[in-house]
Amino acid sequence: MTIIHRYLLLQFVRTFLIFFISFTGLYIVIDAFGNLDNLIEHGETNDGIVLTIVQYYGPRVLFFFDRASGMLILVAAMFTIASFQRHNELTALLAAGVSERRVVKPLFAAALVLCLVAALNREVMIPAVRESLSQDAQALTSKRAQPLHPTYDNASEILLSGKGAIAKDKVIVEPDFYLPKHLAIHGNGLRAKQAVFERATGDRPSGYRLIDIEDHTLADKPSFGFNDKLFVLSPHDTAWLNPNELFVVTQVDFHQLTGGNRWRQYSSTWELISAIHNPSLDYGANVWVTIHGRVVQPFLDMTLLFLGVPLVLTSKNNRHKLMAIGKASLLLLVFMFGVLACQYLGSSYLISPALAAWLPLLVFVPGAVWLFEPLRDPTGKRQRSGDRQTAARETP
Repeated sequence: MTIIHRYLLLQFVRTFLIFFISFTGLYIVIDAFGNLDNLIEHGETNDGIVLTIVQYYGPRVLFFFDRASGMLILVAAMFTIASFQRHNELTALLAAGVSERRVVKPLFAAALVLCLVAALNREVMIPAVRESLSQDAQALTSKRAQPLHPTYDNASEILLSGKGAIAKDKVIVEPDFYLPKHLAIHGNGLRAKQAVFERATGDRPSGYRLIDIEDHTLADKPSFGFNDKLFVLSPHDTAWLNPNELFVVTQVDFHQLTGGNRWRQYSSTWELISAIHNPSLDYGANVWVTIHGRVVQPFLDMTLLFLGVPLVLTSKNNRHKLMAIGKASLLLLVFMFGVLACQYLGSSYLISPALAAWLPLLVFVPGAVWLFEPLRDPTGKRQRSGDRQTAARETP
């Protein structure tokens, strides 16, 4: 790596960090003012306001980076090149016989690294802090129940519902699990004071332990289910259950029951694939679109960079630079709208999920190749030829 490459790379990293810290700080300040009372109240009763803000907004910074990394990479690259041109440093390199492609090569290498870091953040970091992301600021001050999204278990045909949920303890407040018609002999539903989610361990299945059930007679009856499978276990024939408890066997995880559509954003690709093959769940095309979109996202980020960088490189004066930045901003809006539109079409079953995720690449990659084509000519013959033709047309 030459001195120029190191200098350009340092400029790019510094610009990226400046924009990331600025936008992140702006987001935290705006959001914190709306939740200031809750943050202060929680800080006074726990470890202080500073640590509370760090614990609350730390996971949200990771999610913000995931959403904004592609845009920030493009903005940082454009401003780095514009600054390089403003000081006539790029002109000096071109006069020395160094091609534009060779000059900006470290920017694309750094952008690729950032895309991989964003993918690692998406697959590892965000799922690790999923529970913190699913809680709002009001949940910090008390164990107030959060909204619960009723979920139908396809395997047991039981509708899992309740008054609310406490994500920190994985507890459902006042659960109300509706039984299917062929189990109506045991009542219309299973109601209790609370239900605690327990993962499968040893010979125990995963599910929800209903504590202090409303219908005490069910605890004295044998476990029941259908198709030779037991879906509701009782202490009558289950030794590890306490009196007046029931256990509902299900593979519907707690975060799938409480997260609603947000769980797709906070889950890793492997978890999404596992959910697709979960017999208790029946997810539509939107999950498949998300899975394919995870694979395509690094390519989309790099395509956006290949679309925006040539616009700045081909500008020769300050007015052209402003026009190039305006074109790049418009290009960014069109790019984002195109990706969202394709995702909507895939989620609505108008096109296949795979096509919905890959269609933006099919649309925008040819444009990126066309815009980047002059930079692939190390001698600049095409550009000089175009300049001579333009000059010939303008000559009277």
